[in-house]
Amino acid sequence: MLKMAASMRILCSAGLLSKAIQELSLKAAVPRCVCAARAPPASSRSHINVTPVAFVSTANVSTSYSSPESQITVTDEPDTLFQKLTVLVKGHDKAVLDSYEFFATLAAKELGLTLTKVFEPPRNIERLTLLKSVHIFKKHRVQYEMRTYYRSIEIARITGSTADAYLEYIQRNLPEGVAMEVTKTAIEKVPEHIQTPLWDKENHQEAS
Repeated sequence: MLKMAASMRILCSAGLLSKAIQELSLKAAVPRCVCAARAPPASSRSHINVTPVAFVSTANVSTSYSSPESQITVTDEPDTLFQKLTVLVKGHDKAVLDSYEFFATLAAKELGLTLTKVFEPPRNIERLTLLKSVHIFKKHRVQYEMRTYYRSIEIARITGSTADAYLEYIQRNLPEGVAMEVTKTAIEKVPEHIQTPLWDKENHQEAS
């Protein structure tokens, strides 16, 4: 019995030793696996460093630019010539009109246009007097006032194509609440049927 107990103790101690050895081996193997996962091999690192350079070089080689065809059309029809172009803008905010006047005059100067006059016409004031309430005495009233400010820009000797380009540019940037009125003054030839006065025709017929 004593021999069997001693042998059992030896076996238990041997089993505990084997388990401890296995645990130590597992603990030592785990960091090795982590290190192996974090540190890629030299071949993969060199592959990562090489591929972007190859991609950039192929992209630069394969890029090609094609020049667009000219969209300018030439016609024999003469352009219209205006003696004067008047741009009148009006609104209720004076600061907005001041800013827009600076923008419109700067655009005209950049296009090389001839500015003859830039001025501020007299403002228009409308007053409306109403009762404070419908069911109230006549002596309790309130007065509303609406002020309209103006700006006028005059340009001399401008062609029709230049006028269209300038007007399209300033109209696209027209602020909200601002109205624009454009007046074009052109010089036309006198029609043939009114070139000679009627009395000259009558005198010529009587003489013949």
